[in-house]
Amino acid sequence: MTDTLFSPIPELAPPREAPPAVTDLVENVERSWQYAARYRDQVEQEFYRLLFHLSPSARDFFPVSMQAENGRVVRALLRVLRLVHRPDDLVPVLRQLGRDHRKFGLRPDHYEAVGTALLGALKHCLGPAWTPEVERAWAEAYTLVARAMQDAAEEADAGGAEPPYWLGTVAEHHRLSWDLALVRVEFEHPVPYRAGQYVSVEVPQRPRLWRCLSPANAPASDGAMEFHVRAIDGGWVSRAIVGHTQIGDVWKFGAPMGQLRIDRESQRPVLLIAGGTGVAPIQALLQDLGRWVDNPQVTLLYGAPHWDELYAFDQLYSFSATNPWLTVWPVVEDAASAPEAEHGTLAEVAARWGSLHDHDILVSGPPGMIESTVVALRRSGVHPSRIAYDPMLTL
Repeated sequence: MTDTLFSPIPELAPPREAPPAVTDLVENVERSWQYAARYRDQVEQEFYRLLFHLSPSARDFFPVSMQAENGRVVRALLRVLRLVHRPDDLVPVLRQLGRDHRKFGLRPDHYEAVGTALLGALKHCLGPAWTPEVERAWAEAYTLVARAMQDAAEEADAGGAEPPYWLGTVAEHHRLSWDLALVRVEFEHPVPYRAGQYVSVEVPQRPRLWRCLSPANAPASDGAMEFHVRAIDGGWVSRAIVGHTQIGDVWKFGAPMGQLRIDRESQRPVLLIAGGTGVAPIQALLQDLGRWVDNPQVTLLYGAPHWDELYAFDQLYSFSATNPWLTVWPVVEDAASAPEAEHGTLAEVAARWGSLHDHDILVSGPPGMIESTVVALRRSGVHPSRIAYDPMLTL
């Protein structure tokens, strides 16, 4: 996962019918973005140029090398603004982001500078297509987003119960494989997270490069968190964590976020679909469910290209042996590596799994896997309201 100013927002279920004024706003935003999207690189460059000119102090929120930033802020902002017609769904997420983004030390003038820079960048690239109606639509959309985040941040600050960030110390780091590491972090003041949520993290090897990680354990009595991190090509942070983390390193954590949860009270059957290290929040949810006996029936499809990448399978299988409400199915794309497993991508296996209309479905993993799996589930007839996922973006 990844995090930066205005973190990406997951796609949401189909909206209810919006009022005409909101519909006009969204249509103006969408229509102008369809034209501006072809100039995305120019929009990103102009945004940062204007932002750092309007607010030089904002430069401190970004890494020394802007190559590592790679336009994340602009892409996240644009996706958020295009969802303003979904206030019932979007506002709770924005409030989470507002609480989390206190870690940056954002002030009202920073929000104002970001909005001005974004509109200025779009105007620069749209030219004559930047009409007064289009400008008004983008300005109103940004105001709604910024206000929700600022209100949440102010409430959290006023309450005083939750700091802008937490500090944790690395107590354990070992390699599960050449590209995969387990990291255990201990806290003097535990982070109040819920199983299945994720937290944004800054590590000393990559200052100002925040990334999101999901704890692989439910909240523990000692407050410690366990993370599973795979080094990926081009991953500035993931490669640093796997290869260079030291015992005693101090990590900085933002407020917990995320929508993954299991409604055990409903007793609806649950299908969990996890790819790669996306199994971490699933493990946390299962560990949390393990506190009870009367749980709904849970099926886990745990997949990877090759059998040897299913690093958590033995642990999950052992857990299922003592918890009869859980069934674990391995899924591999390379059939030769595990003849007895389900074969294909997780999207393919989920699509042919059978009737899932009465299931609650949680999907966790790399962004491409999430996207393809959600699309496959919807095409098979599963209603979007039955599918939950967080934006598990690569590091």
